[in-house]
Amino acid sequence: MKTDRKQLLQNFGIENLLPMQEDCLTKFKKPGDFVLYSPTGSGKTLGFLLPIIESLTNQLTTQALIVTPTRELGLQIEQVFKNCKTGFKVACFYGGHPIREELRSLEAVPQVLIGTPGRLLDHLDRQSIDLRNVKTLVLDEFDKSLEFGFQNELEQIMNASSWERRVFCSATVIEEFPEFIELDVQDEINYLVESQNKVELYKKSYEEEEKIPALMEVICTLKGKTLVFCNHREATDRLVEHLNENGIPAIAFHGKLEQEERERRLIQFRNGSRDYMIATDLAARGLDIEEIVTVVHYQLPVTEQTLAHRNGRVGRMHNSGKIVAMFSVEKPNQKNEFLQDLMNWKELKTHTNIELPELPEWETLYFSGGKKEKINKIDLVGFLSKVGELKQGEIGVISVLDHSSYVAVKRDKIRPLLKKLQGEKVKGKKLKIAIAM
Repeated sequence: MKTDRKQLLQNFGIENLLPMQEDCLTKFKKPGDFVLYSPTGSGKTLGFLLPIIESLTNQLTTQALIVTPTRELGLQIEQVFKNCKTGFKVACFYGGHPIREELRSLEAVPQVLIGTPGRLLDHLDRQSIDLRNVKTLVLDEFDKSLEFGFQNELEQIMNASSWERRVFCSATVIEEFPEFIELDVQDEINYLVESQNKVELYKKSYEEEEKIPALMEVICTLKGKTLVFCNHREATDRLVEHLNENGIPAIAFHGKLEQEERERRLIQFRNGSRDYMIATDLAARGLDIEEIVTVVHYQLPVTEQTLAHRNGRVGRMHNSGKIVAMFSVEKPNQKNEFLQDLMNWKELKTHTNIELPELPEWETLYFSGGKKEKINKIDLVGFLSKVGELKQGEIGVISVLDHSSYVAVKRDKIRPLLKKLQGEKVKGKKLKIAIAM
């Protein structure tokens, strides 16, 4: 099966590759190790997927393995691969759901396998996957995998095949690789240059006991899609509760949430149903969230690397944005030297007379059926147009998962729509239809 690069690019709506992606194609032509340093949101995923796709054959064997530290990043890469519409099979394995589903998917061997270290090792122990003939290994967000403590799992995965090519991707420079990597002469692509994007840097000083009101001032002054970072799950939940009580629809995102809930909240943030996400550093890496205009460090990061990854969520792909670091007037953080520069940022002038942001243009409609129930985007558009009488422009982004689907609908249309859909069937199936919470 010969791949047509021009057609692949058309599937993504782009005409030309970025220089970094061109470099990846060149590096892939020869075996060995190479390291790709590239900022978050720079097109890195397509950079390593394109040469992988062009190297695939029709053999019904796994030919490439991509290892990621989080399920969200794995699912994102899987979706990019599927958007290429190559005809090759891809599978994504990760914890948090029954392994039997993955075992069933292996009845037809995927040419490309994506997975988190722990789940991949589980499959290796079960001998349900065979990596001995896999030629290409990509370790995406490799530094994050090390940070998460996956050294033992990675070492065992490394020993599962004699790789022709190993690619290490990172958004920060790795000063020293672990010994088990046995890195060959390092071939490096480094695009970690100073951002040319127009990102404005501010600090927001607050009095003790007035931190949450200070955040309210920041949100109501800057408005737009905003990612607020905290260091602890409890803080995210507490902030979301306060914001919702005060008329600002917000969602929390952290590792304690169930997988389905995390996916739903990402969908709501991406499709414009929620403009404010309060998150731990789980959202600092590996998530494809575009058009974020503001990043707020509500709780300051504890490492310089974490700071870099948080900041990388704004100003992506040459967009502009703002970064705000919050400092206590009474107790400025002197512990970490890297925070001293932040204290010199310009003070953000906020409105004390708070005017709440307008509600999002969209709201998300939930359907209790997805790919496994043979529901697709065309089915949902047809159903909402015919039965729901929605017009073009009143239906937004549609996300179809395995057993659920989510459709962005204009906010002023969604409640009348629910009345029209009551008791109706989608493709002859009775599904639960409700506003996603």
